[in-house]
Amino acid sequence: MHEIVESAEAILDREFPVLDHGFVRLVDYMGSDKRIVQSARVSYGEGTKTYRQDKGLINYLIRNDHTSPLEQVVFTFHVKMPIFVARQWVRHRTARMNEISGRYSVLKDECYIPDREHIAYQSEDNKQGRMNEAVDDEIAKRVLAIISEHNERTFEDYHELLDMNIARELSRIELPLSVYTEMYWQIDLHNLFHFLKLRLDSHAQYEIREYAKVMLEIVKAVCPLAEEAFENHILHSVTLSKREADFVKSKIDSLDDSELTEREKELLKDKLGL
Repeated sequence: MHEIVESAEAILDREFPVLDHGFVRLVDYMGSDKRIVQSARVSYGEGTKTYRQDKGLINYLIRNDHTSPLEQVVFTFHVKMPIFVARQWVRHRTARMNEISGRYSVLKDECYIPDREHIAYQSEDNKQGRMNEAVDDEIAKRVLAIISEHNERTFEDYHELLDMNIARELSRIELPLSVYTEMYWQIDLHNLFHFLKLRLDSHAQYEIREYAKVMLEIVKAVCPLAEEAFENHILHSVTLSKREADFVKSKIDSLDDSELTEREKELLKDKLGL
């Protein structure tokens, strides 16, 4: 039986704008929080579980990495993004996708041009990222002029090749990585959470983070309990090495009873998995 989620139905097929020409659109969804708990309780039947019990079960599943019930929920997105973002996106090979083809279609004259505040120098301590501080106005103007002039020139060349009846599959090679592409992207909730964990990280490129932010809100509309548990136990959690965990444990053990009782210490260490 197809599950209807009112908050999901309200945003179905709506384009959520991202960057200057991009968007994310929820095309379809299968399942919800209810499907997750049904799958987890398949051996026992649904019974008369309450909202509170469902929330506790989903938190338990995500906290303890029991991921197979999450795979019962599937999302299909229509996404429009610059090609350089798509090249990062397709690294997540646990999804199914179909991308617009420049061999069949004439691509639109749309290229991504970054906002002035997102133009920055190469980071000195991150080989694949940019600094947090934007460049000054004069440098930004020059950068934007270079990008805009290049995009305009390459599309002029692209259309000249097409007008010469040069094959589309050859004409397209003139285009830059900033040109927009589109794809249908289908993925289950477990693997979508993995995508979001990586692409919402502060070290991820700004442009793909903007898409991930929108997708997180869409997940919240379909599976609010699972999304809340994901933020709590995965997105905003930390992982400790053994050495770090031993250090934290020693600090907890060193607290006197006026700060924490022995019972409170044991509960805290259990909660932290120490």
